[in-house]
Amino acid sequence: MTRFFHGAATSTGRVRRVNEDSYLAAPPIFAVADGMGGHDAGEVASAVAIDVLARYARGGPLSVDAVLAALDEANRAVIGRDEAHRMGTTVTGLASLVTQAGSQVMVFNVGDSRVYRLAGDQFSQLTVDHSEVQELVLSGAITPEQARIHPRRNIVTRALGSDFVVRPDHWLLPPLAGDRYLVCSDGLTGELTDEEILPLLLAGDPQQAAAALVAAADEAGGHDNTTVIVVDVAG
Repeated sequence: MTRFFHGAATSTGRVRRVNEDSYLAAPPIFAVADGMGGHDAGEVASAVAIDVLARYARGGPLSVDAVLAALDEANRAVIGRDEAHRMGTTVTGLASLVTQAGSQVMVFNVGDSRVYRLAGDQFSQLTVDHSEVQELVLSGAITPEQARIHPRRNIVTRALGSDFVVRPDHWLLPPLAGDRYLVCSDGLTGELTDEEILPLLLAGDPQQAAAALVAAADEAGGHDNTTVIVVDVAG
């Protein structure tokens, strides 16, 4: 079975009073949820989603269907918790699967939190943001650089709790020893560019890298909550 080493860090930031991010860093699932809806809504939504994923993580070996079922149940749990607040949450991460073809890594995403992979000298964003500005980027209306400062950059187009039918993206990847994954809320990517993230991601072991990334986001302004999980594939 593939082994993973991980580190995690989170911060409320320098502007917000409440941390609406929640995370799970317990093999076989590593996930970040960024709640929406304000105090007593966003923080609850993200916690509810992570609680469901944690239960599935404790249930033994995972399959693609099990992870998708967990996301569907998390969506229904958020909706059922309190519809009056119109709470919602992003959720993104990776899960270690045991399949007939061997071990695989499943990357999943709903919303604009992200998963990156560092493989050798190749650093790439694996997930696609579900946001209004990402749709504008894909249509060619704006550039990725313009998206970073666009006034509607925080408007997500998919989230748990926003619809009774959840539509997660997912990908299957081989667990290659030496790969490093970054799972993060948009508090990180809102403050730091990919070029700024990369050297910090390389800064030591997973816990040291996670702490360095969160500290840098706070130092850059800390306008949002920031949560980071760094996961190394050991073999």
